Amino acid sequence: MSIELIQVSKKFGSFEALSSVNLTIEDGEFVAILGPSGCGKTTLLRLLAGFEQPTSGEIHMNKVPVAKQGFALPPEKRRIGMVFQAFALWPHMNVWEHVRFPIRHHNETPNAIRANEKERISKVLDMVGLSELGKRMPHELSGGQKQRVALARAIAAEPSLLLMDEPLSSLDAMLRMDMRREIQSIHRQTGSAIVYVTHDQGEALAMADRIVVMKNGYVEQVGTPEEIYLRPETEFVAKFVSKANLIRGRWNDDVFVPQGSDDTWVWQGRDVARDFKASGLYPLRPDQFELSPTTRPGIQGEVVNVQFQGKEFHYHIQVEQEQWEIVSPLRFHLHEKVSLNRSSG
Repeated sequence: MSIELIQVSKKFGSFEALSSVNLTIEDGEFVAILGPSGCGKTTLLRLLAGFEQPTSGEIHMNKVPVAKQGFALPPEKRRIGMVFQAFALWPHMNVWEHVRFPIRHHNETPNAIRANEKERISKVLDMVGLSELGKRMPHELSGGQKQRVALARAIAAEPSLLLMDEPLSSLDAMLRMDMRREIQSIHRQTGSAIVYVTHDQGEALAMADRIVVMKNGYVEQVGTPEEIYLRPETEFVAKFVSKANLIRGRWNDDVFVPQGSDDTWVWQGRDVARDFKASGLYPLRPDQFELSPTTRPGIQGEVVNVQFQGKEFHYHIQVEQEQWEIVSPLRFHLHEKVSLNRSSG
């Protein structure tokens, strides 16, 4: 299913949750909607699901209008599946019955699936690794198993669009990693388009074909994970996604002279976005620094916090009135003076 949002806005009273959103999602594409709480990502998902009507603008699915001011095609007519943050399992139904429910009750379930209900349920349970647990009740399942049931139920009727609203946020770290792989596998096997809402940058970067970064109801940047991480276009994207430090200085075309360098060394910045150049800033991720003793040239700073992370150390380093986050394999001690430069890698 291809999706197009055209100048979509949504107001709740005087509060504008979404403002003039333009977005295209291709058939079979995995798109992550990324942003902090309150940025409008869940509102966008609810509009795609048909739970809300846009205040202005239009939403098209397969080039057919499904929502505009005063009109929204109901969810049951959109051939969508949804996975919520809460598992939303029914306590009186076993696993098999959960997966059977959408096949029988969704208006858009293909006739071929209805006619081969048992085969479809068995296939879906096998897909999510629950083929042996069909008779289990929700209270007999672990958190990861419950989330797999929710996934199986969402894909059972073969939706053209799968909507996920922070589905992994209630799981522990190890389970989240396992479920990431499950969701990627399901995406490959079903070919459904996926719109995945999250505030977790790691999830978005690991799974999505494209990422939509949102802030205060606006789309800040749309791109592949590599584009979003390596080439942010705004200060917000640089800080939120790649946790970049914004280094002050001045630009001479594509050459940056960092403040405190006394003009003896410069950084190349051909790929740095125009917004940063206009503001006299250079975004530098924590892993792009070269940390060394003060005997070497560079910006002078002091270690104010250090955390050992196995193969590397995570530092907070005070540079004049600012604190920078830096990752380095080299060991320095608290309150030690260091020299910082942009790494050549």
